[in-house]
Amino acid sequence: MSNPGMMALVQAVVFALAQDEPVVRLRGNIHHSLAQFTNRKVGHVAFLGGSITEMDGYRPIVMAGLTKRFPQTKFTFTNAGVASTCSTTGAFRLQEDVLAQGPVDLIFVEFAVNDDQDAHHTRRDCIRGMEGIIRHLRAHNPACDIVMVHFANESMLATIAKGTEPTSTGAHEEVAQRHQIPSVHLVREVSKRIQNGSLTWATYGGVHPARPGNELAANLVEKLLANGWEVPSLASPEPHRVAEPIDEFSYAHGRFLDNKLSVLGDGWSLSVPEWKILKGNCRERFRKLPILHSDKPGSTLTVPFKGRSLGAYVLAGPDAGVAEVSVDGSPFKKIPLRHPYSGGLHYPRTVMLATDLADGQHTAILRVGEPAQTGSGTAVRVVRLGTD
Repeated sequence: MSNPGMMALVQAVVFALAQDEPVVRLRGNIHHSLAQFTNRKVGHVAFLGGSITEMDGYRPIVMAGLTKRFPQTKFTFTNAGVASTCSTTGAFRLQEDVLAQGPVDLIFVEFAVNDDQDAHHTRRDCIRGMEGIIRHLRAHNPACDIVMVHFANESMLATIAKGTEPTSTGAHEEVAQRHQIPSVHLVREVSKRIQNGSLTWATYGGVHPARPGNELAANLVEKLLANGWEVPSLASPEPHRVAEPIDEFSYAHGRFLDNKLSVLGDGWSLSVPEWKILKGNCRERFRKLPILHSDKPGSTLTVPFKGRSLGAYVLAGPDAGVAEVSVDGSPFKKIPLRHPYSGGLHYPRTVMLATDLADGQHTAILRVGEPAQTGSGTAVRVVRLGTD
């Protein structure tokens, strides 16, 4: 197409069509939390996600809004945001970080950005992580209301502006549609406002939003809640149903294994690494944590587990190496642990060691691989192993 005017018109039409999709979508209902907050005067609200959830951002603004809306209600708030974590990690840590804190009445789930730019997930990965979280929540407590919030990065905004859906938000919205989960598609709203000149990416604040960006997100969340709560407070709303999965191998039974159940071979240790003498920064939450670690090529760790998958939540720093895994005697598979962000940080990430297994008892052998190339590292540091 050589005509610049026609090209601009086509681009404008494509963008307009992309903006027709709703930003705030109320699927199903959120009647349970309304009944809990208004009739029973107590409420447990959780926030699950990455650093956008963990930070002083949209979460405390939403918390303040709930407290103001229900002044007689005694709230418990759980911040289950952990920087850099994707929906796969979220599925494995849901049990300990959220469900173990007591019955949840309302939970906000945020993983679109980290599934995109940190984990570089495929659609299947996005589905399995997010659907695992949703189905686990539904099975654990059919009275738990769930809201997804999709935050933005520049790459996702560029994709939306072209009339195409980013992989992570597209997959998460597919999960939301199947399981009737309300969602706030902040990427669409930010894109629309940048295009019409009412907002800039700098004002919004970037991947980790500044106050204006977090207020925008919180306002859209409050709009969704207000729309969903425009009903009489029902004494006993119907329980949410557990829908059939999009992917039968989504991590709906995700959980972490006890590190003490692993059998340590020569060269492995369950202890706190000597972070002071290692290159690269280690975030404070991990510095005093005993983890499974070895940097001796050929050393093995034996992991008995019951489930359909095995994942490793690792810290991959400048000296990160290659993990090799064999399940039930299968040939060893090599899994590079180093991440693009590993240069100066022991980067927390989840790698899947085995998937699509028969549901039952298995034995995995985790072996430290030889250096990927001359001068590269060999370290394998596992915070936790997880299964579904």
